[in-house]
Amino acid sequence: MRNFVNSINHFPHAEERPRARLEARTMLTQAALIAAALIGGYPFGAAAAERTPLYYQDPSGKPDYSPIPKKDADGRDYVPIYDEPGAAPVSTPASPAPAAAPGGERKILYYRNPMGLPDTSPVPKKDSMGMDYIAVYADEGSGTVPGTVKISPERIQMLGMRTEAASLRSIAHTVRAVGAVAADERRIGVVNPKFEGWIEKLLVNTTGQTVRRGEALLEVYSPDLVLAQREYLVAREAAVDMAQSDAMTRDNAKAIAAAALTRLKNWDISADQLARLQRTGTATRTLTLSAPIGGIVMEKTALEGLHFGAGDTLYRIVDLSTVWLLADVFEQDLAQIRLGQSAKITVQAYPGRVFDGRVAFVYPTVNAQTRTAKVRIEVPNPDLLLKTDMYATVEIAAPVEGTTVLTVPDSAVLDTGTRQTVLVDRGDGRFEPRAVKLG
Repeated sequence: MRNFVNSINHFPHAEERPRARLEARTMLTQAALIAAALIGGYPFGAAAAERTPLYYQDPSGKPDYSPIPKKDADGRDYVPIYDEPGAAPVSTPASPAPAAAPGGERKILYYRNPMGLPDTSPVPKKDSMGMDYIAVYADEGSGTVPGTVKISPERIQMLGMRTEAASLRSIAHTVRAVGAVAADERRIGVVNPKFEGWIEKLLVNTTGQTVRRGEALLEVYSPDLVLAQREYLVAREAAVDMAQSDAMTRDNAKAIAAAALTRLKNWDISADQLARLQRTGTATRTLTLSAPIGGIVMEKTALEGLHFGAGDTLYRIVDLSTVWLLADVFEQDLAQIRLGQSAKITVQAYPGRVFDGRVAFVYPTVNAQTRTAKVRIEVPNPDLLLKTDMYATVEIAAPVEGTTVLTVPDSAVLDTGTRQTVLVDRGDGRFEPRAVKLG
């Protein structure tokens, strides 16, 4: 399998959209391309004894070159630049060996762009990135792809170049939206007695206080409740007294006692208090109301001495260990939303921290003004960091079904703005430029 060179052995996150849809088969990193260009084009087969200058450079180091000896404005000679080993334009194995010109010199036809772009120069020059153009010789074989270079193993190791295989991956489109944190409606409990009475004592007397399920909240006095207790005790005693009576009388007495007990249960009197009533046989003046769920007291209207009616809400308790994020998703993105998709949530209160959630429900209506629909995302919140009404942004990973493309790391692509290029590892230190199309 052909590989592409990669200086950073890192693929994009699976939830990000792949950067490349390739018309070519493999891709290469920018670092390898730059490395290949930096080492320049050096000829194979040049005799070690030959020291023929390739060109002459301005003695001040300026990017000014000449194919023949010359002097600068100050009368100084241009510096000759000689051939060095390390890298060279490559001929295919089938190409004949370069034939040396008379005198052992090779004729340079022109200099090509080190990026593989269709740009040549009759004299040495540098590109906009400061890389030397690569010499193209008259005796090079025609079977090599233009721009192919060969890099020695030592140079590859020194540059830290790596190759990675291109791979087919599914496209994942990210739907971005904003929203607000809300309480899970299934985790809200209220304390609203089914009888009227007066609050004798508050045991939980502040909003925001955390309570446990079954924790005592307040003690109340209710004449109806005291009367119901006494009715139950009388009915129970009567049932005991009539144990020796005829069957009908005994059954009636038991039914009256059971009805009185049921009325107490219907008023949400706890099992512990009923057990105490049955054990002691004495009606208590006050009864204790407990928390129906564990959570945070979000609302409290209860005050000591306050008279309350049947159904009045005295406490509202919310469990925030799991919260909802209600995201506003634009209608053009709704078709990509599926139940169970993962979501990444961020809030301004905790920069850099990401909360994970899952899509639980898509609401059936669209806002006529904003053209958005509510999408409910369930988010675990064990540390209670997320607060209700907190503003948040969300990214939902929405895979595009039935679509796969050839992908490589972002660092493998050299983008000049008008053309995208990678290098293909052809083996034996040879790297071939390949134009690609990004999508």
